[in-house]
Amino acid sequence: MKRTIITMWMAGATLLSSAQDAPLMPYQNPSLSFEERADDLLSRLTLEEKASLMRDSSPAIPRLGIPEWHWWSEALHGVGRNGTATVFPITMQMASTFDDALVERIFTAVSDEGRAKNSIAKRAGRLDNNRCMSFWTPNINIFRDPRWGRGQETYGEDPYLTGRMGVAVVKGLQGPDSTRYRKAYACAKHFAVHSGPEWNRHTFNVNNISERDLRETYLPAFRELVQEADVREVMCAYQRYNDHPCCGSNELIGQILRGEWGYRWLVVSDCGAVSDFLPGRHGTSDDPQAAAADAVLTGTDLECGVEYRHIPAAVERGDLSEADVDRSLRRLLIGRMELGDFDPDSIVPWTSIPPTVVASFPHRMLALEAARKGTVLLQNNGILPLDRGTKVALIGPSAADSVAMWGNYNGFPVHTVTLSEALANRLGSNLYYARGVDYVKPLEGESGNIDMERVMDADVVIFSGGITPALEGEEMPVDLPGFYRGDRQSIELPDVQRKLIRRLHDMGKKVVMVNNSGSAVALAPESEICDAIIQGWYGGELGGEAVAEIIFGEVNPSGKLPVTFYRSDADLPDFEDYSMRGRTYRYFQGDALYPFGHGLSYTTFAVGKPVYKDGKVAVEVANTGSRAGDEVVQIYIRRVDDIAGPQKSLRAFRRVSLLPGEKKRVVIDMPRESFTCWDEATRSMRVVHGSYLLMAGSSSADISAPVAVKIK
Repeated sequence: MKRTIITMWMAGATLLSSAQDAPLMPYQNPSLSFEERADDLLSRLTLEEKASLMRDSSPAIPRLGIPEWHWWSEALHGVGRNGTATVFPITMQMASTFDDALVERIFTAVSDEGRAKNSIAKRAGRLDNNRCMSFWTPNINIFRDPRWGRGQETYGEDPYLTGRMGVAVVKGLQGPDSTRYRKAYACAKHFAVHSGPEWNRHTFNVNNISERDLRETYLPAFRELVQEADVREVMCAYQRYNDHPCCGSNELIGQILRGEWGYRWLVVSDCGAVSDFLPGRHGTSDDPQAAAADAVLTGTDLECGVEYRHIPAAVERGDLSEADVDRSLRRLLIGRMELGDFDPDSIVPWTSIPPTVVASFPHRMLALEAARKGTVLLQNNGILPLDRGTKVALIGPSAADSVAMWGNYNGFPVHTVTLSEALANRLGSNLYYARGVDYVKPLEGESGNIDMERVMDADVVIFSGGITPALEGEEMPVDLPGFYRGDRQSIELPDVQRKLIRRLHDMGKKVVMVNNSGSAVALAPESEICDAIIQGWYGGELGGEAVAEIIFGEVNPSGKLPVTFYRSDADLPDFEDYSMRGRTYRYFQGDALYPFGHGLSYTTFAVGKPVYKDGKVAVEVANTGSRAGDEVVQIYIRRVDDIAGPQKSLRAFRRVSLLPGEKKRVVIDMPRESFTCWDEATRSMRVVHGSYLLMAGSSSADISAPVAVKIK
């Protein structure tokens, strides 16, 4: 058997060598266009070979000199699942920076690391999943409900903010459009109307949302990534939309994506999504051949899964033609050529990025900058910042949990600085630490015993808790009180933590809470008894350092919430209802605990009334406090005659740095298209002539008196 394997390997190597030594065939000629090269290659492939190239792991075809290829890599907040890499804060924390320029710098660093690791893998002959240059990110689904476990992968609840952040991700990953070769491929996912629940995503049918919600909430970010950022991949979602699986939806893929928006690049299935067409799940296709044909005919070019192996049988049966196969495969071949797969490294500039960029000091500092800017001070009665002489008791399950800080779809950092380590570096013997409780249950044994004498001796208790990526995420085998299959059944802080915080408060201690989570947690009881609350998210490899810097005033907090923090479960509609009624700051009628866009500073700011003229909005911002700091100016609109529309919608933002007493006049481009809204009369998204209210402020709730603007 061993001799047989060696003989087969040598034969394949000889074929590959012969193909490479022979005169170049047209598809191997770098001077031709990618389209010409793809057409030539299509003419040389058998149907079986074509089908093999339409799956996420594509084998080598030695007779044509085609190397092995893999489409599936992850880069949600750093190169994921591929060994050592810089682990940036989760995307929710990136969104909290309201700094899309920073996000583009982050993903430029991520694609640098990805290219370097790809070159290492190719040289070592270890090119497989998670080592290629096709990154299945960003997740630009709208985080409509805080119970969705994958919401931590998104950029929040607002379509505009999500679009700006998503565009930045794509630009950072794919590199400049002026170059012949793409640095990497980015992927806008999951198309479309996808945000939980996780437990039923393989059978769920979203068939009762309005055209308005589709066009005004669920699609805008995808449209921006397609038309502005020229994203090279779009991933279709698991569930059905209007009775058709998303990967087999002509309405979504054919009419909207490829038709209305003119998208000409790749559509990839979510993993196993085409298998979901079969009986027992969606049941829209009778057998594997039909499932493969339905997906290809709709325009799903690449399958992550197993059903496209049935493409030859589907062609033989007449379910689709070879021309249908060629249409999809042509896009895939052009993609591989754009990434330099068929050309020598010497003419693909991105292959020269050195391995020293991986987990480099500049990239780690970039992760720290994102954690600093994305940490949100939710409330503070003046207790913060602390001074270095403070005696601190650090209690709680996330204080020393380095793995939780990595989020999900993560890489592995060289070193993670937890809050306990960061505080110990500053306080030494003035710090007492005890875990106290697990996330959802009491601890057993002496590890759960808190030395109450040490706690009583402390000046301040810092409670570091919340939840963890082990409880919220993608389709997880979790069934615990408040958590099910990756989602949350309740957004309340787990009861064991709530009781411990109450106990610490009742002991007469001042309590600062650091909440770590991927989404909103209902903290109403804690808001009444804690002296300060910090939202630390899952802060990446230096998240603990960033929180410590804020606690001691070394950094002035400036993060803003990209989601609404509701008061309790009672504020939430039915999780399975995709209508936007009552959801997010745009439609929620209640009193949010911490509204969208909220975030405090150690200084104070005054944001004036906006002035709109010639496609620009101008706002005066003043630092009225005693410390230098950053404010995020947020611009919202509302169409006056749109009674059924959003209460307000974010349409511009700008992060501004100000010294104490300094004033700046901030001017932001806001072209006429910024006033695009749903028009019920034409049932379309367009700029409707008429009156609009323009609002500026520090959050969606802290805004100036509306200014009337006429748009023609």
